[in-house]
Amino acid sequence: MHIRDIFERNRTTFSFEFFPPKTDEGTNELFLTIQRLQALKPSFVSVTYGAGGSTHRRTHDLVVRIYRELQITAISHLTCVCHTREELHSILDRYAASGVENILALSGDPPANNSGYDRSKDAFRYAEELVRFIKSFGGPPEFRGFGVGVAGFPEGHPATKNRLKEMDFLKKKADAGAEYVCTQTFLDNRDFYDFRERCELAGIKVPIIAGIMPVTSRANLARMSELALGARTPASLLRSLGRCKDDHAIEMVGKHWATEQCRDLLDNQVRGIHFYTLNRSETTLQIYKALGVVDSTCLEALTKPLVSA
Repeated sequence: MHIRDIFERNRTTFSFEFFPPKTDEGTNELFLTIQRLQALKPSFVSVTYGAGGSTHRRTHDLVVRIYRELQITAISHLTCVCHTREELHSILDRYAASGVENILALSGDPPANNSGYDRSKDAFRYAEELVRFIKSFGGPPEFRGFGVGVAGFPEGHPATKNRLKEMDFLKKKADAGAEYVCTQTFLDNRDFYDFRERCELAGIKVPIIAGIMPVTSRANLARMSELALGARTPASLLRSLGRCKDDHAIEMVGKHWATEQCRDLLDNQVRGIHFYTLNRSETTLQIYKALGVVDSTCLEALTKPLVSA
């Protein structure tokens, strides 16, 4: 389903993000996880794209498999890094031919093993340019054009220190044709509300959906901070985590914190909640149950054994 139709039909969207494993065995295990989450009737799911496009084949195959076998709207990430115009056109061509209608357009990161990569070799440097390219794609006669999303940064874009310029850049992406903004994860809802209000002041009219990643371990929290995905950890959360004796206790605290974040976001008319699952389903399922989003039919379906793909 096209993202425009999804937002028209749903006052609030619920969605999940996954990353493609490096092996076929890992991919099959992940597919079973996504199959398990199918009972929650997500608005859509998204699949990430490795640095420098390193996973683009696996991303494509997983997105198409989700769409065809589970009938879930699947959104593929797509980045500018390490791609020529011809390569990007070929990728879009394959998606259009497969029935996939939606892309999350990102500038992207260079390959980890090539920190000195020359971005001047890329067809595009900025996500705004990629958005325009995707929106100009024609496709087969029956193709309606891609729905395009972009990333937002409630705590500030790590590469843009000037917050006013940051909003100018986001406005350009919306003006280029982006139809929604999905934020990076955050741990303090005040950052999201401030970001949403600044989007409104900048004239950005598209839906803003909130990215949520529950803290599940000390390593997970450190990783979030390293990636500037959740660097501002509220003191009250730090205090609670400081009382934890092991990662199990940390996961319990993190799940409760994320649940309260979601409850507060829903109370404040968030347009959508996007769960960064880290390819794990259990925490997300428990948050759903605590929020009352899952009905008894869904819970029954979630307890049934899965059939191996």
